[in-house]
Amino acid sequence: MVLQNVDILGTESPVDIRVCNGKIADISPASANGKIGHLSLSFNNAIAFPGLINSHDHLDFNLFPALGGKVFSNYTEWGKHIHEAYKDEIAAITKIPAALRYQWGVYKNLLCGVTTVVNHGEKTGLTNTPITVFEETHCLHSVQFEKQWKVKLNNPAKKSLAVNMHVGEGTDALSSKEIDKLIKFNILKRILIGVHGVAMSGAQAEHFEAIVWCPETNFFLLNKTAPVNVLSKHTEILFGTDSTLTGNWNIWEQLRLARNTGMLSDEGLFATLNHNPATVWKLNCGDIATGKDADLVVAKKTTGENSYEAFFGLNPLDILLVTHKGEISLFDEELLPQLLDVDLTGFSRIFIGECCKYVKGDLPALLKQIRFHQPNLKFPVTINETIEA
Repeated sequence: MVLQNVDILGTESPVDIRVCNGKIADISPASANGKIGHLSLSFNNAIAFPGLINSHDHLDFNLFPALGGKVFSNYTEWGKHIHEAYKDEIAAITKIPAALRYQWGVYKNLLCGVTTVVNHGEKTGLTNTPITVFEETHCLHSVQFEKQWKVKLNNPAKKSLAVNMHVGEGTDALSSKEIDKLIKFNILKRILIGVHGVAMSGAQAEHFEAIVWCPETNFFLLNKTAPVNVLSKHTEILFGTDSTLTGNWNIWEQLRLARNTGMLSDEGLFATLNHNPATVWKLNCGDIATGKDADLVVAKKTTGENSYEAFFGLNPLDILLVTHKGEISLFDEELLPQLLDVDLTGFSRIFIGECCKYVKGDLPALLKQIRFHQPNLKFPVTINETIEA
């Protein structure tokens, strides 16, 4: 497969990206000779970038509406409040089988151009997903909510795995102290990946391999977010969306919120979605370079420039193509005339607003299964028929 005439963010001239055996095989100046290769997809005024890496999501929590309604001092206050104030809402969603909720969480990410999502929680058991569900970490919830967290943290059988844990999610002294407690009791000196870190100082950040920044969730719960402008001087910063319990389903809205804080440069914020997490999670993606996994997104430019302004202005509507390990996982109807010789069995047709997309897998059937349990659930997509063989 060759992606023709795309602009890579920050470059001056369009290129062709050749994909072979799931990897990027070659990047060359755009050809003026028409179709090249077995499958060539030609673009006009389009930007290409590495598939986004979402480093924190609870995949089974993405059917929830946002729950909270006020500002809290820490996550334990929020947790207690929602279980008292929203019992019926929580019961309605949790009665939907977890497997269905996980699958929707995957599609929520795919529709936004995410090609790798780090799931926080129990392993999903999902197979043959259209994006990578990364679960090669030791997930502990938090100091307050994880039972016997000290024993689990110091389990020698899991020493080789990085510990992925909520920490410092609050604005009070308790939130800062729990970070110190986690550092103190990390007796085996395991690799720590902290999530949220709102109460974290630069000195505390030195003990973490990375911090996952989830700004919309932080502002929703706490009206404050992690000081990533400070923390980034001491550790790597990764980007996470959390779930729709506390954030927008659309990662691009969350990225614009992050950008508006001014805490990271555009280049620094961009790196939280690709280079940084690929390094921390040890993934062979996160860059458009020869030999990397062909996890790629091509999108319409939102401006005439090949710039960060164009990138951060994107929305799911603008995405033209998503490839995962060299296979198409999503494409816009605009590309359909170029795919007439491709077997599209197993893809399904959906709409985001009036914009038609095709996704790998039977998303309409999934939404129908979910609505069997909760008929009134609203989704950011509408459905149409599965493509016939």
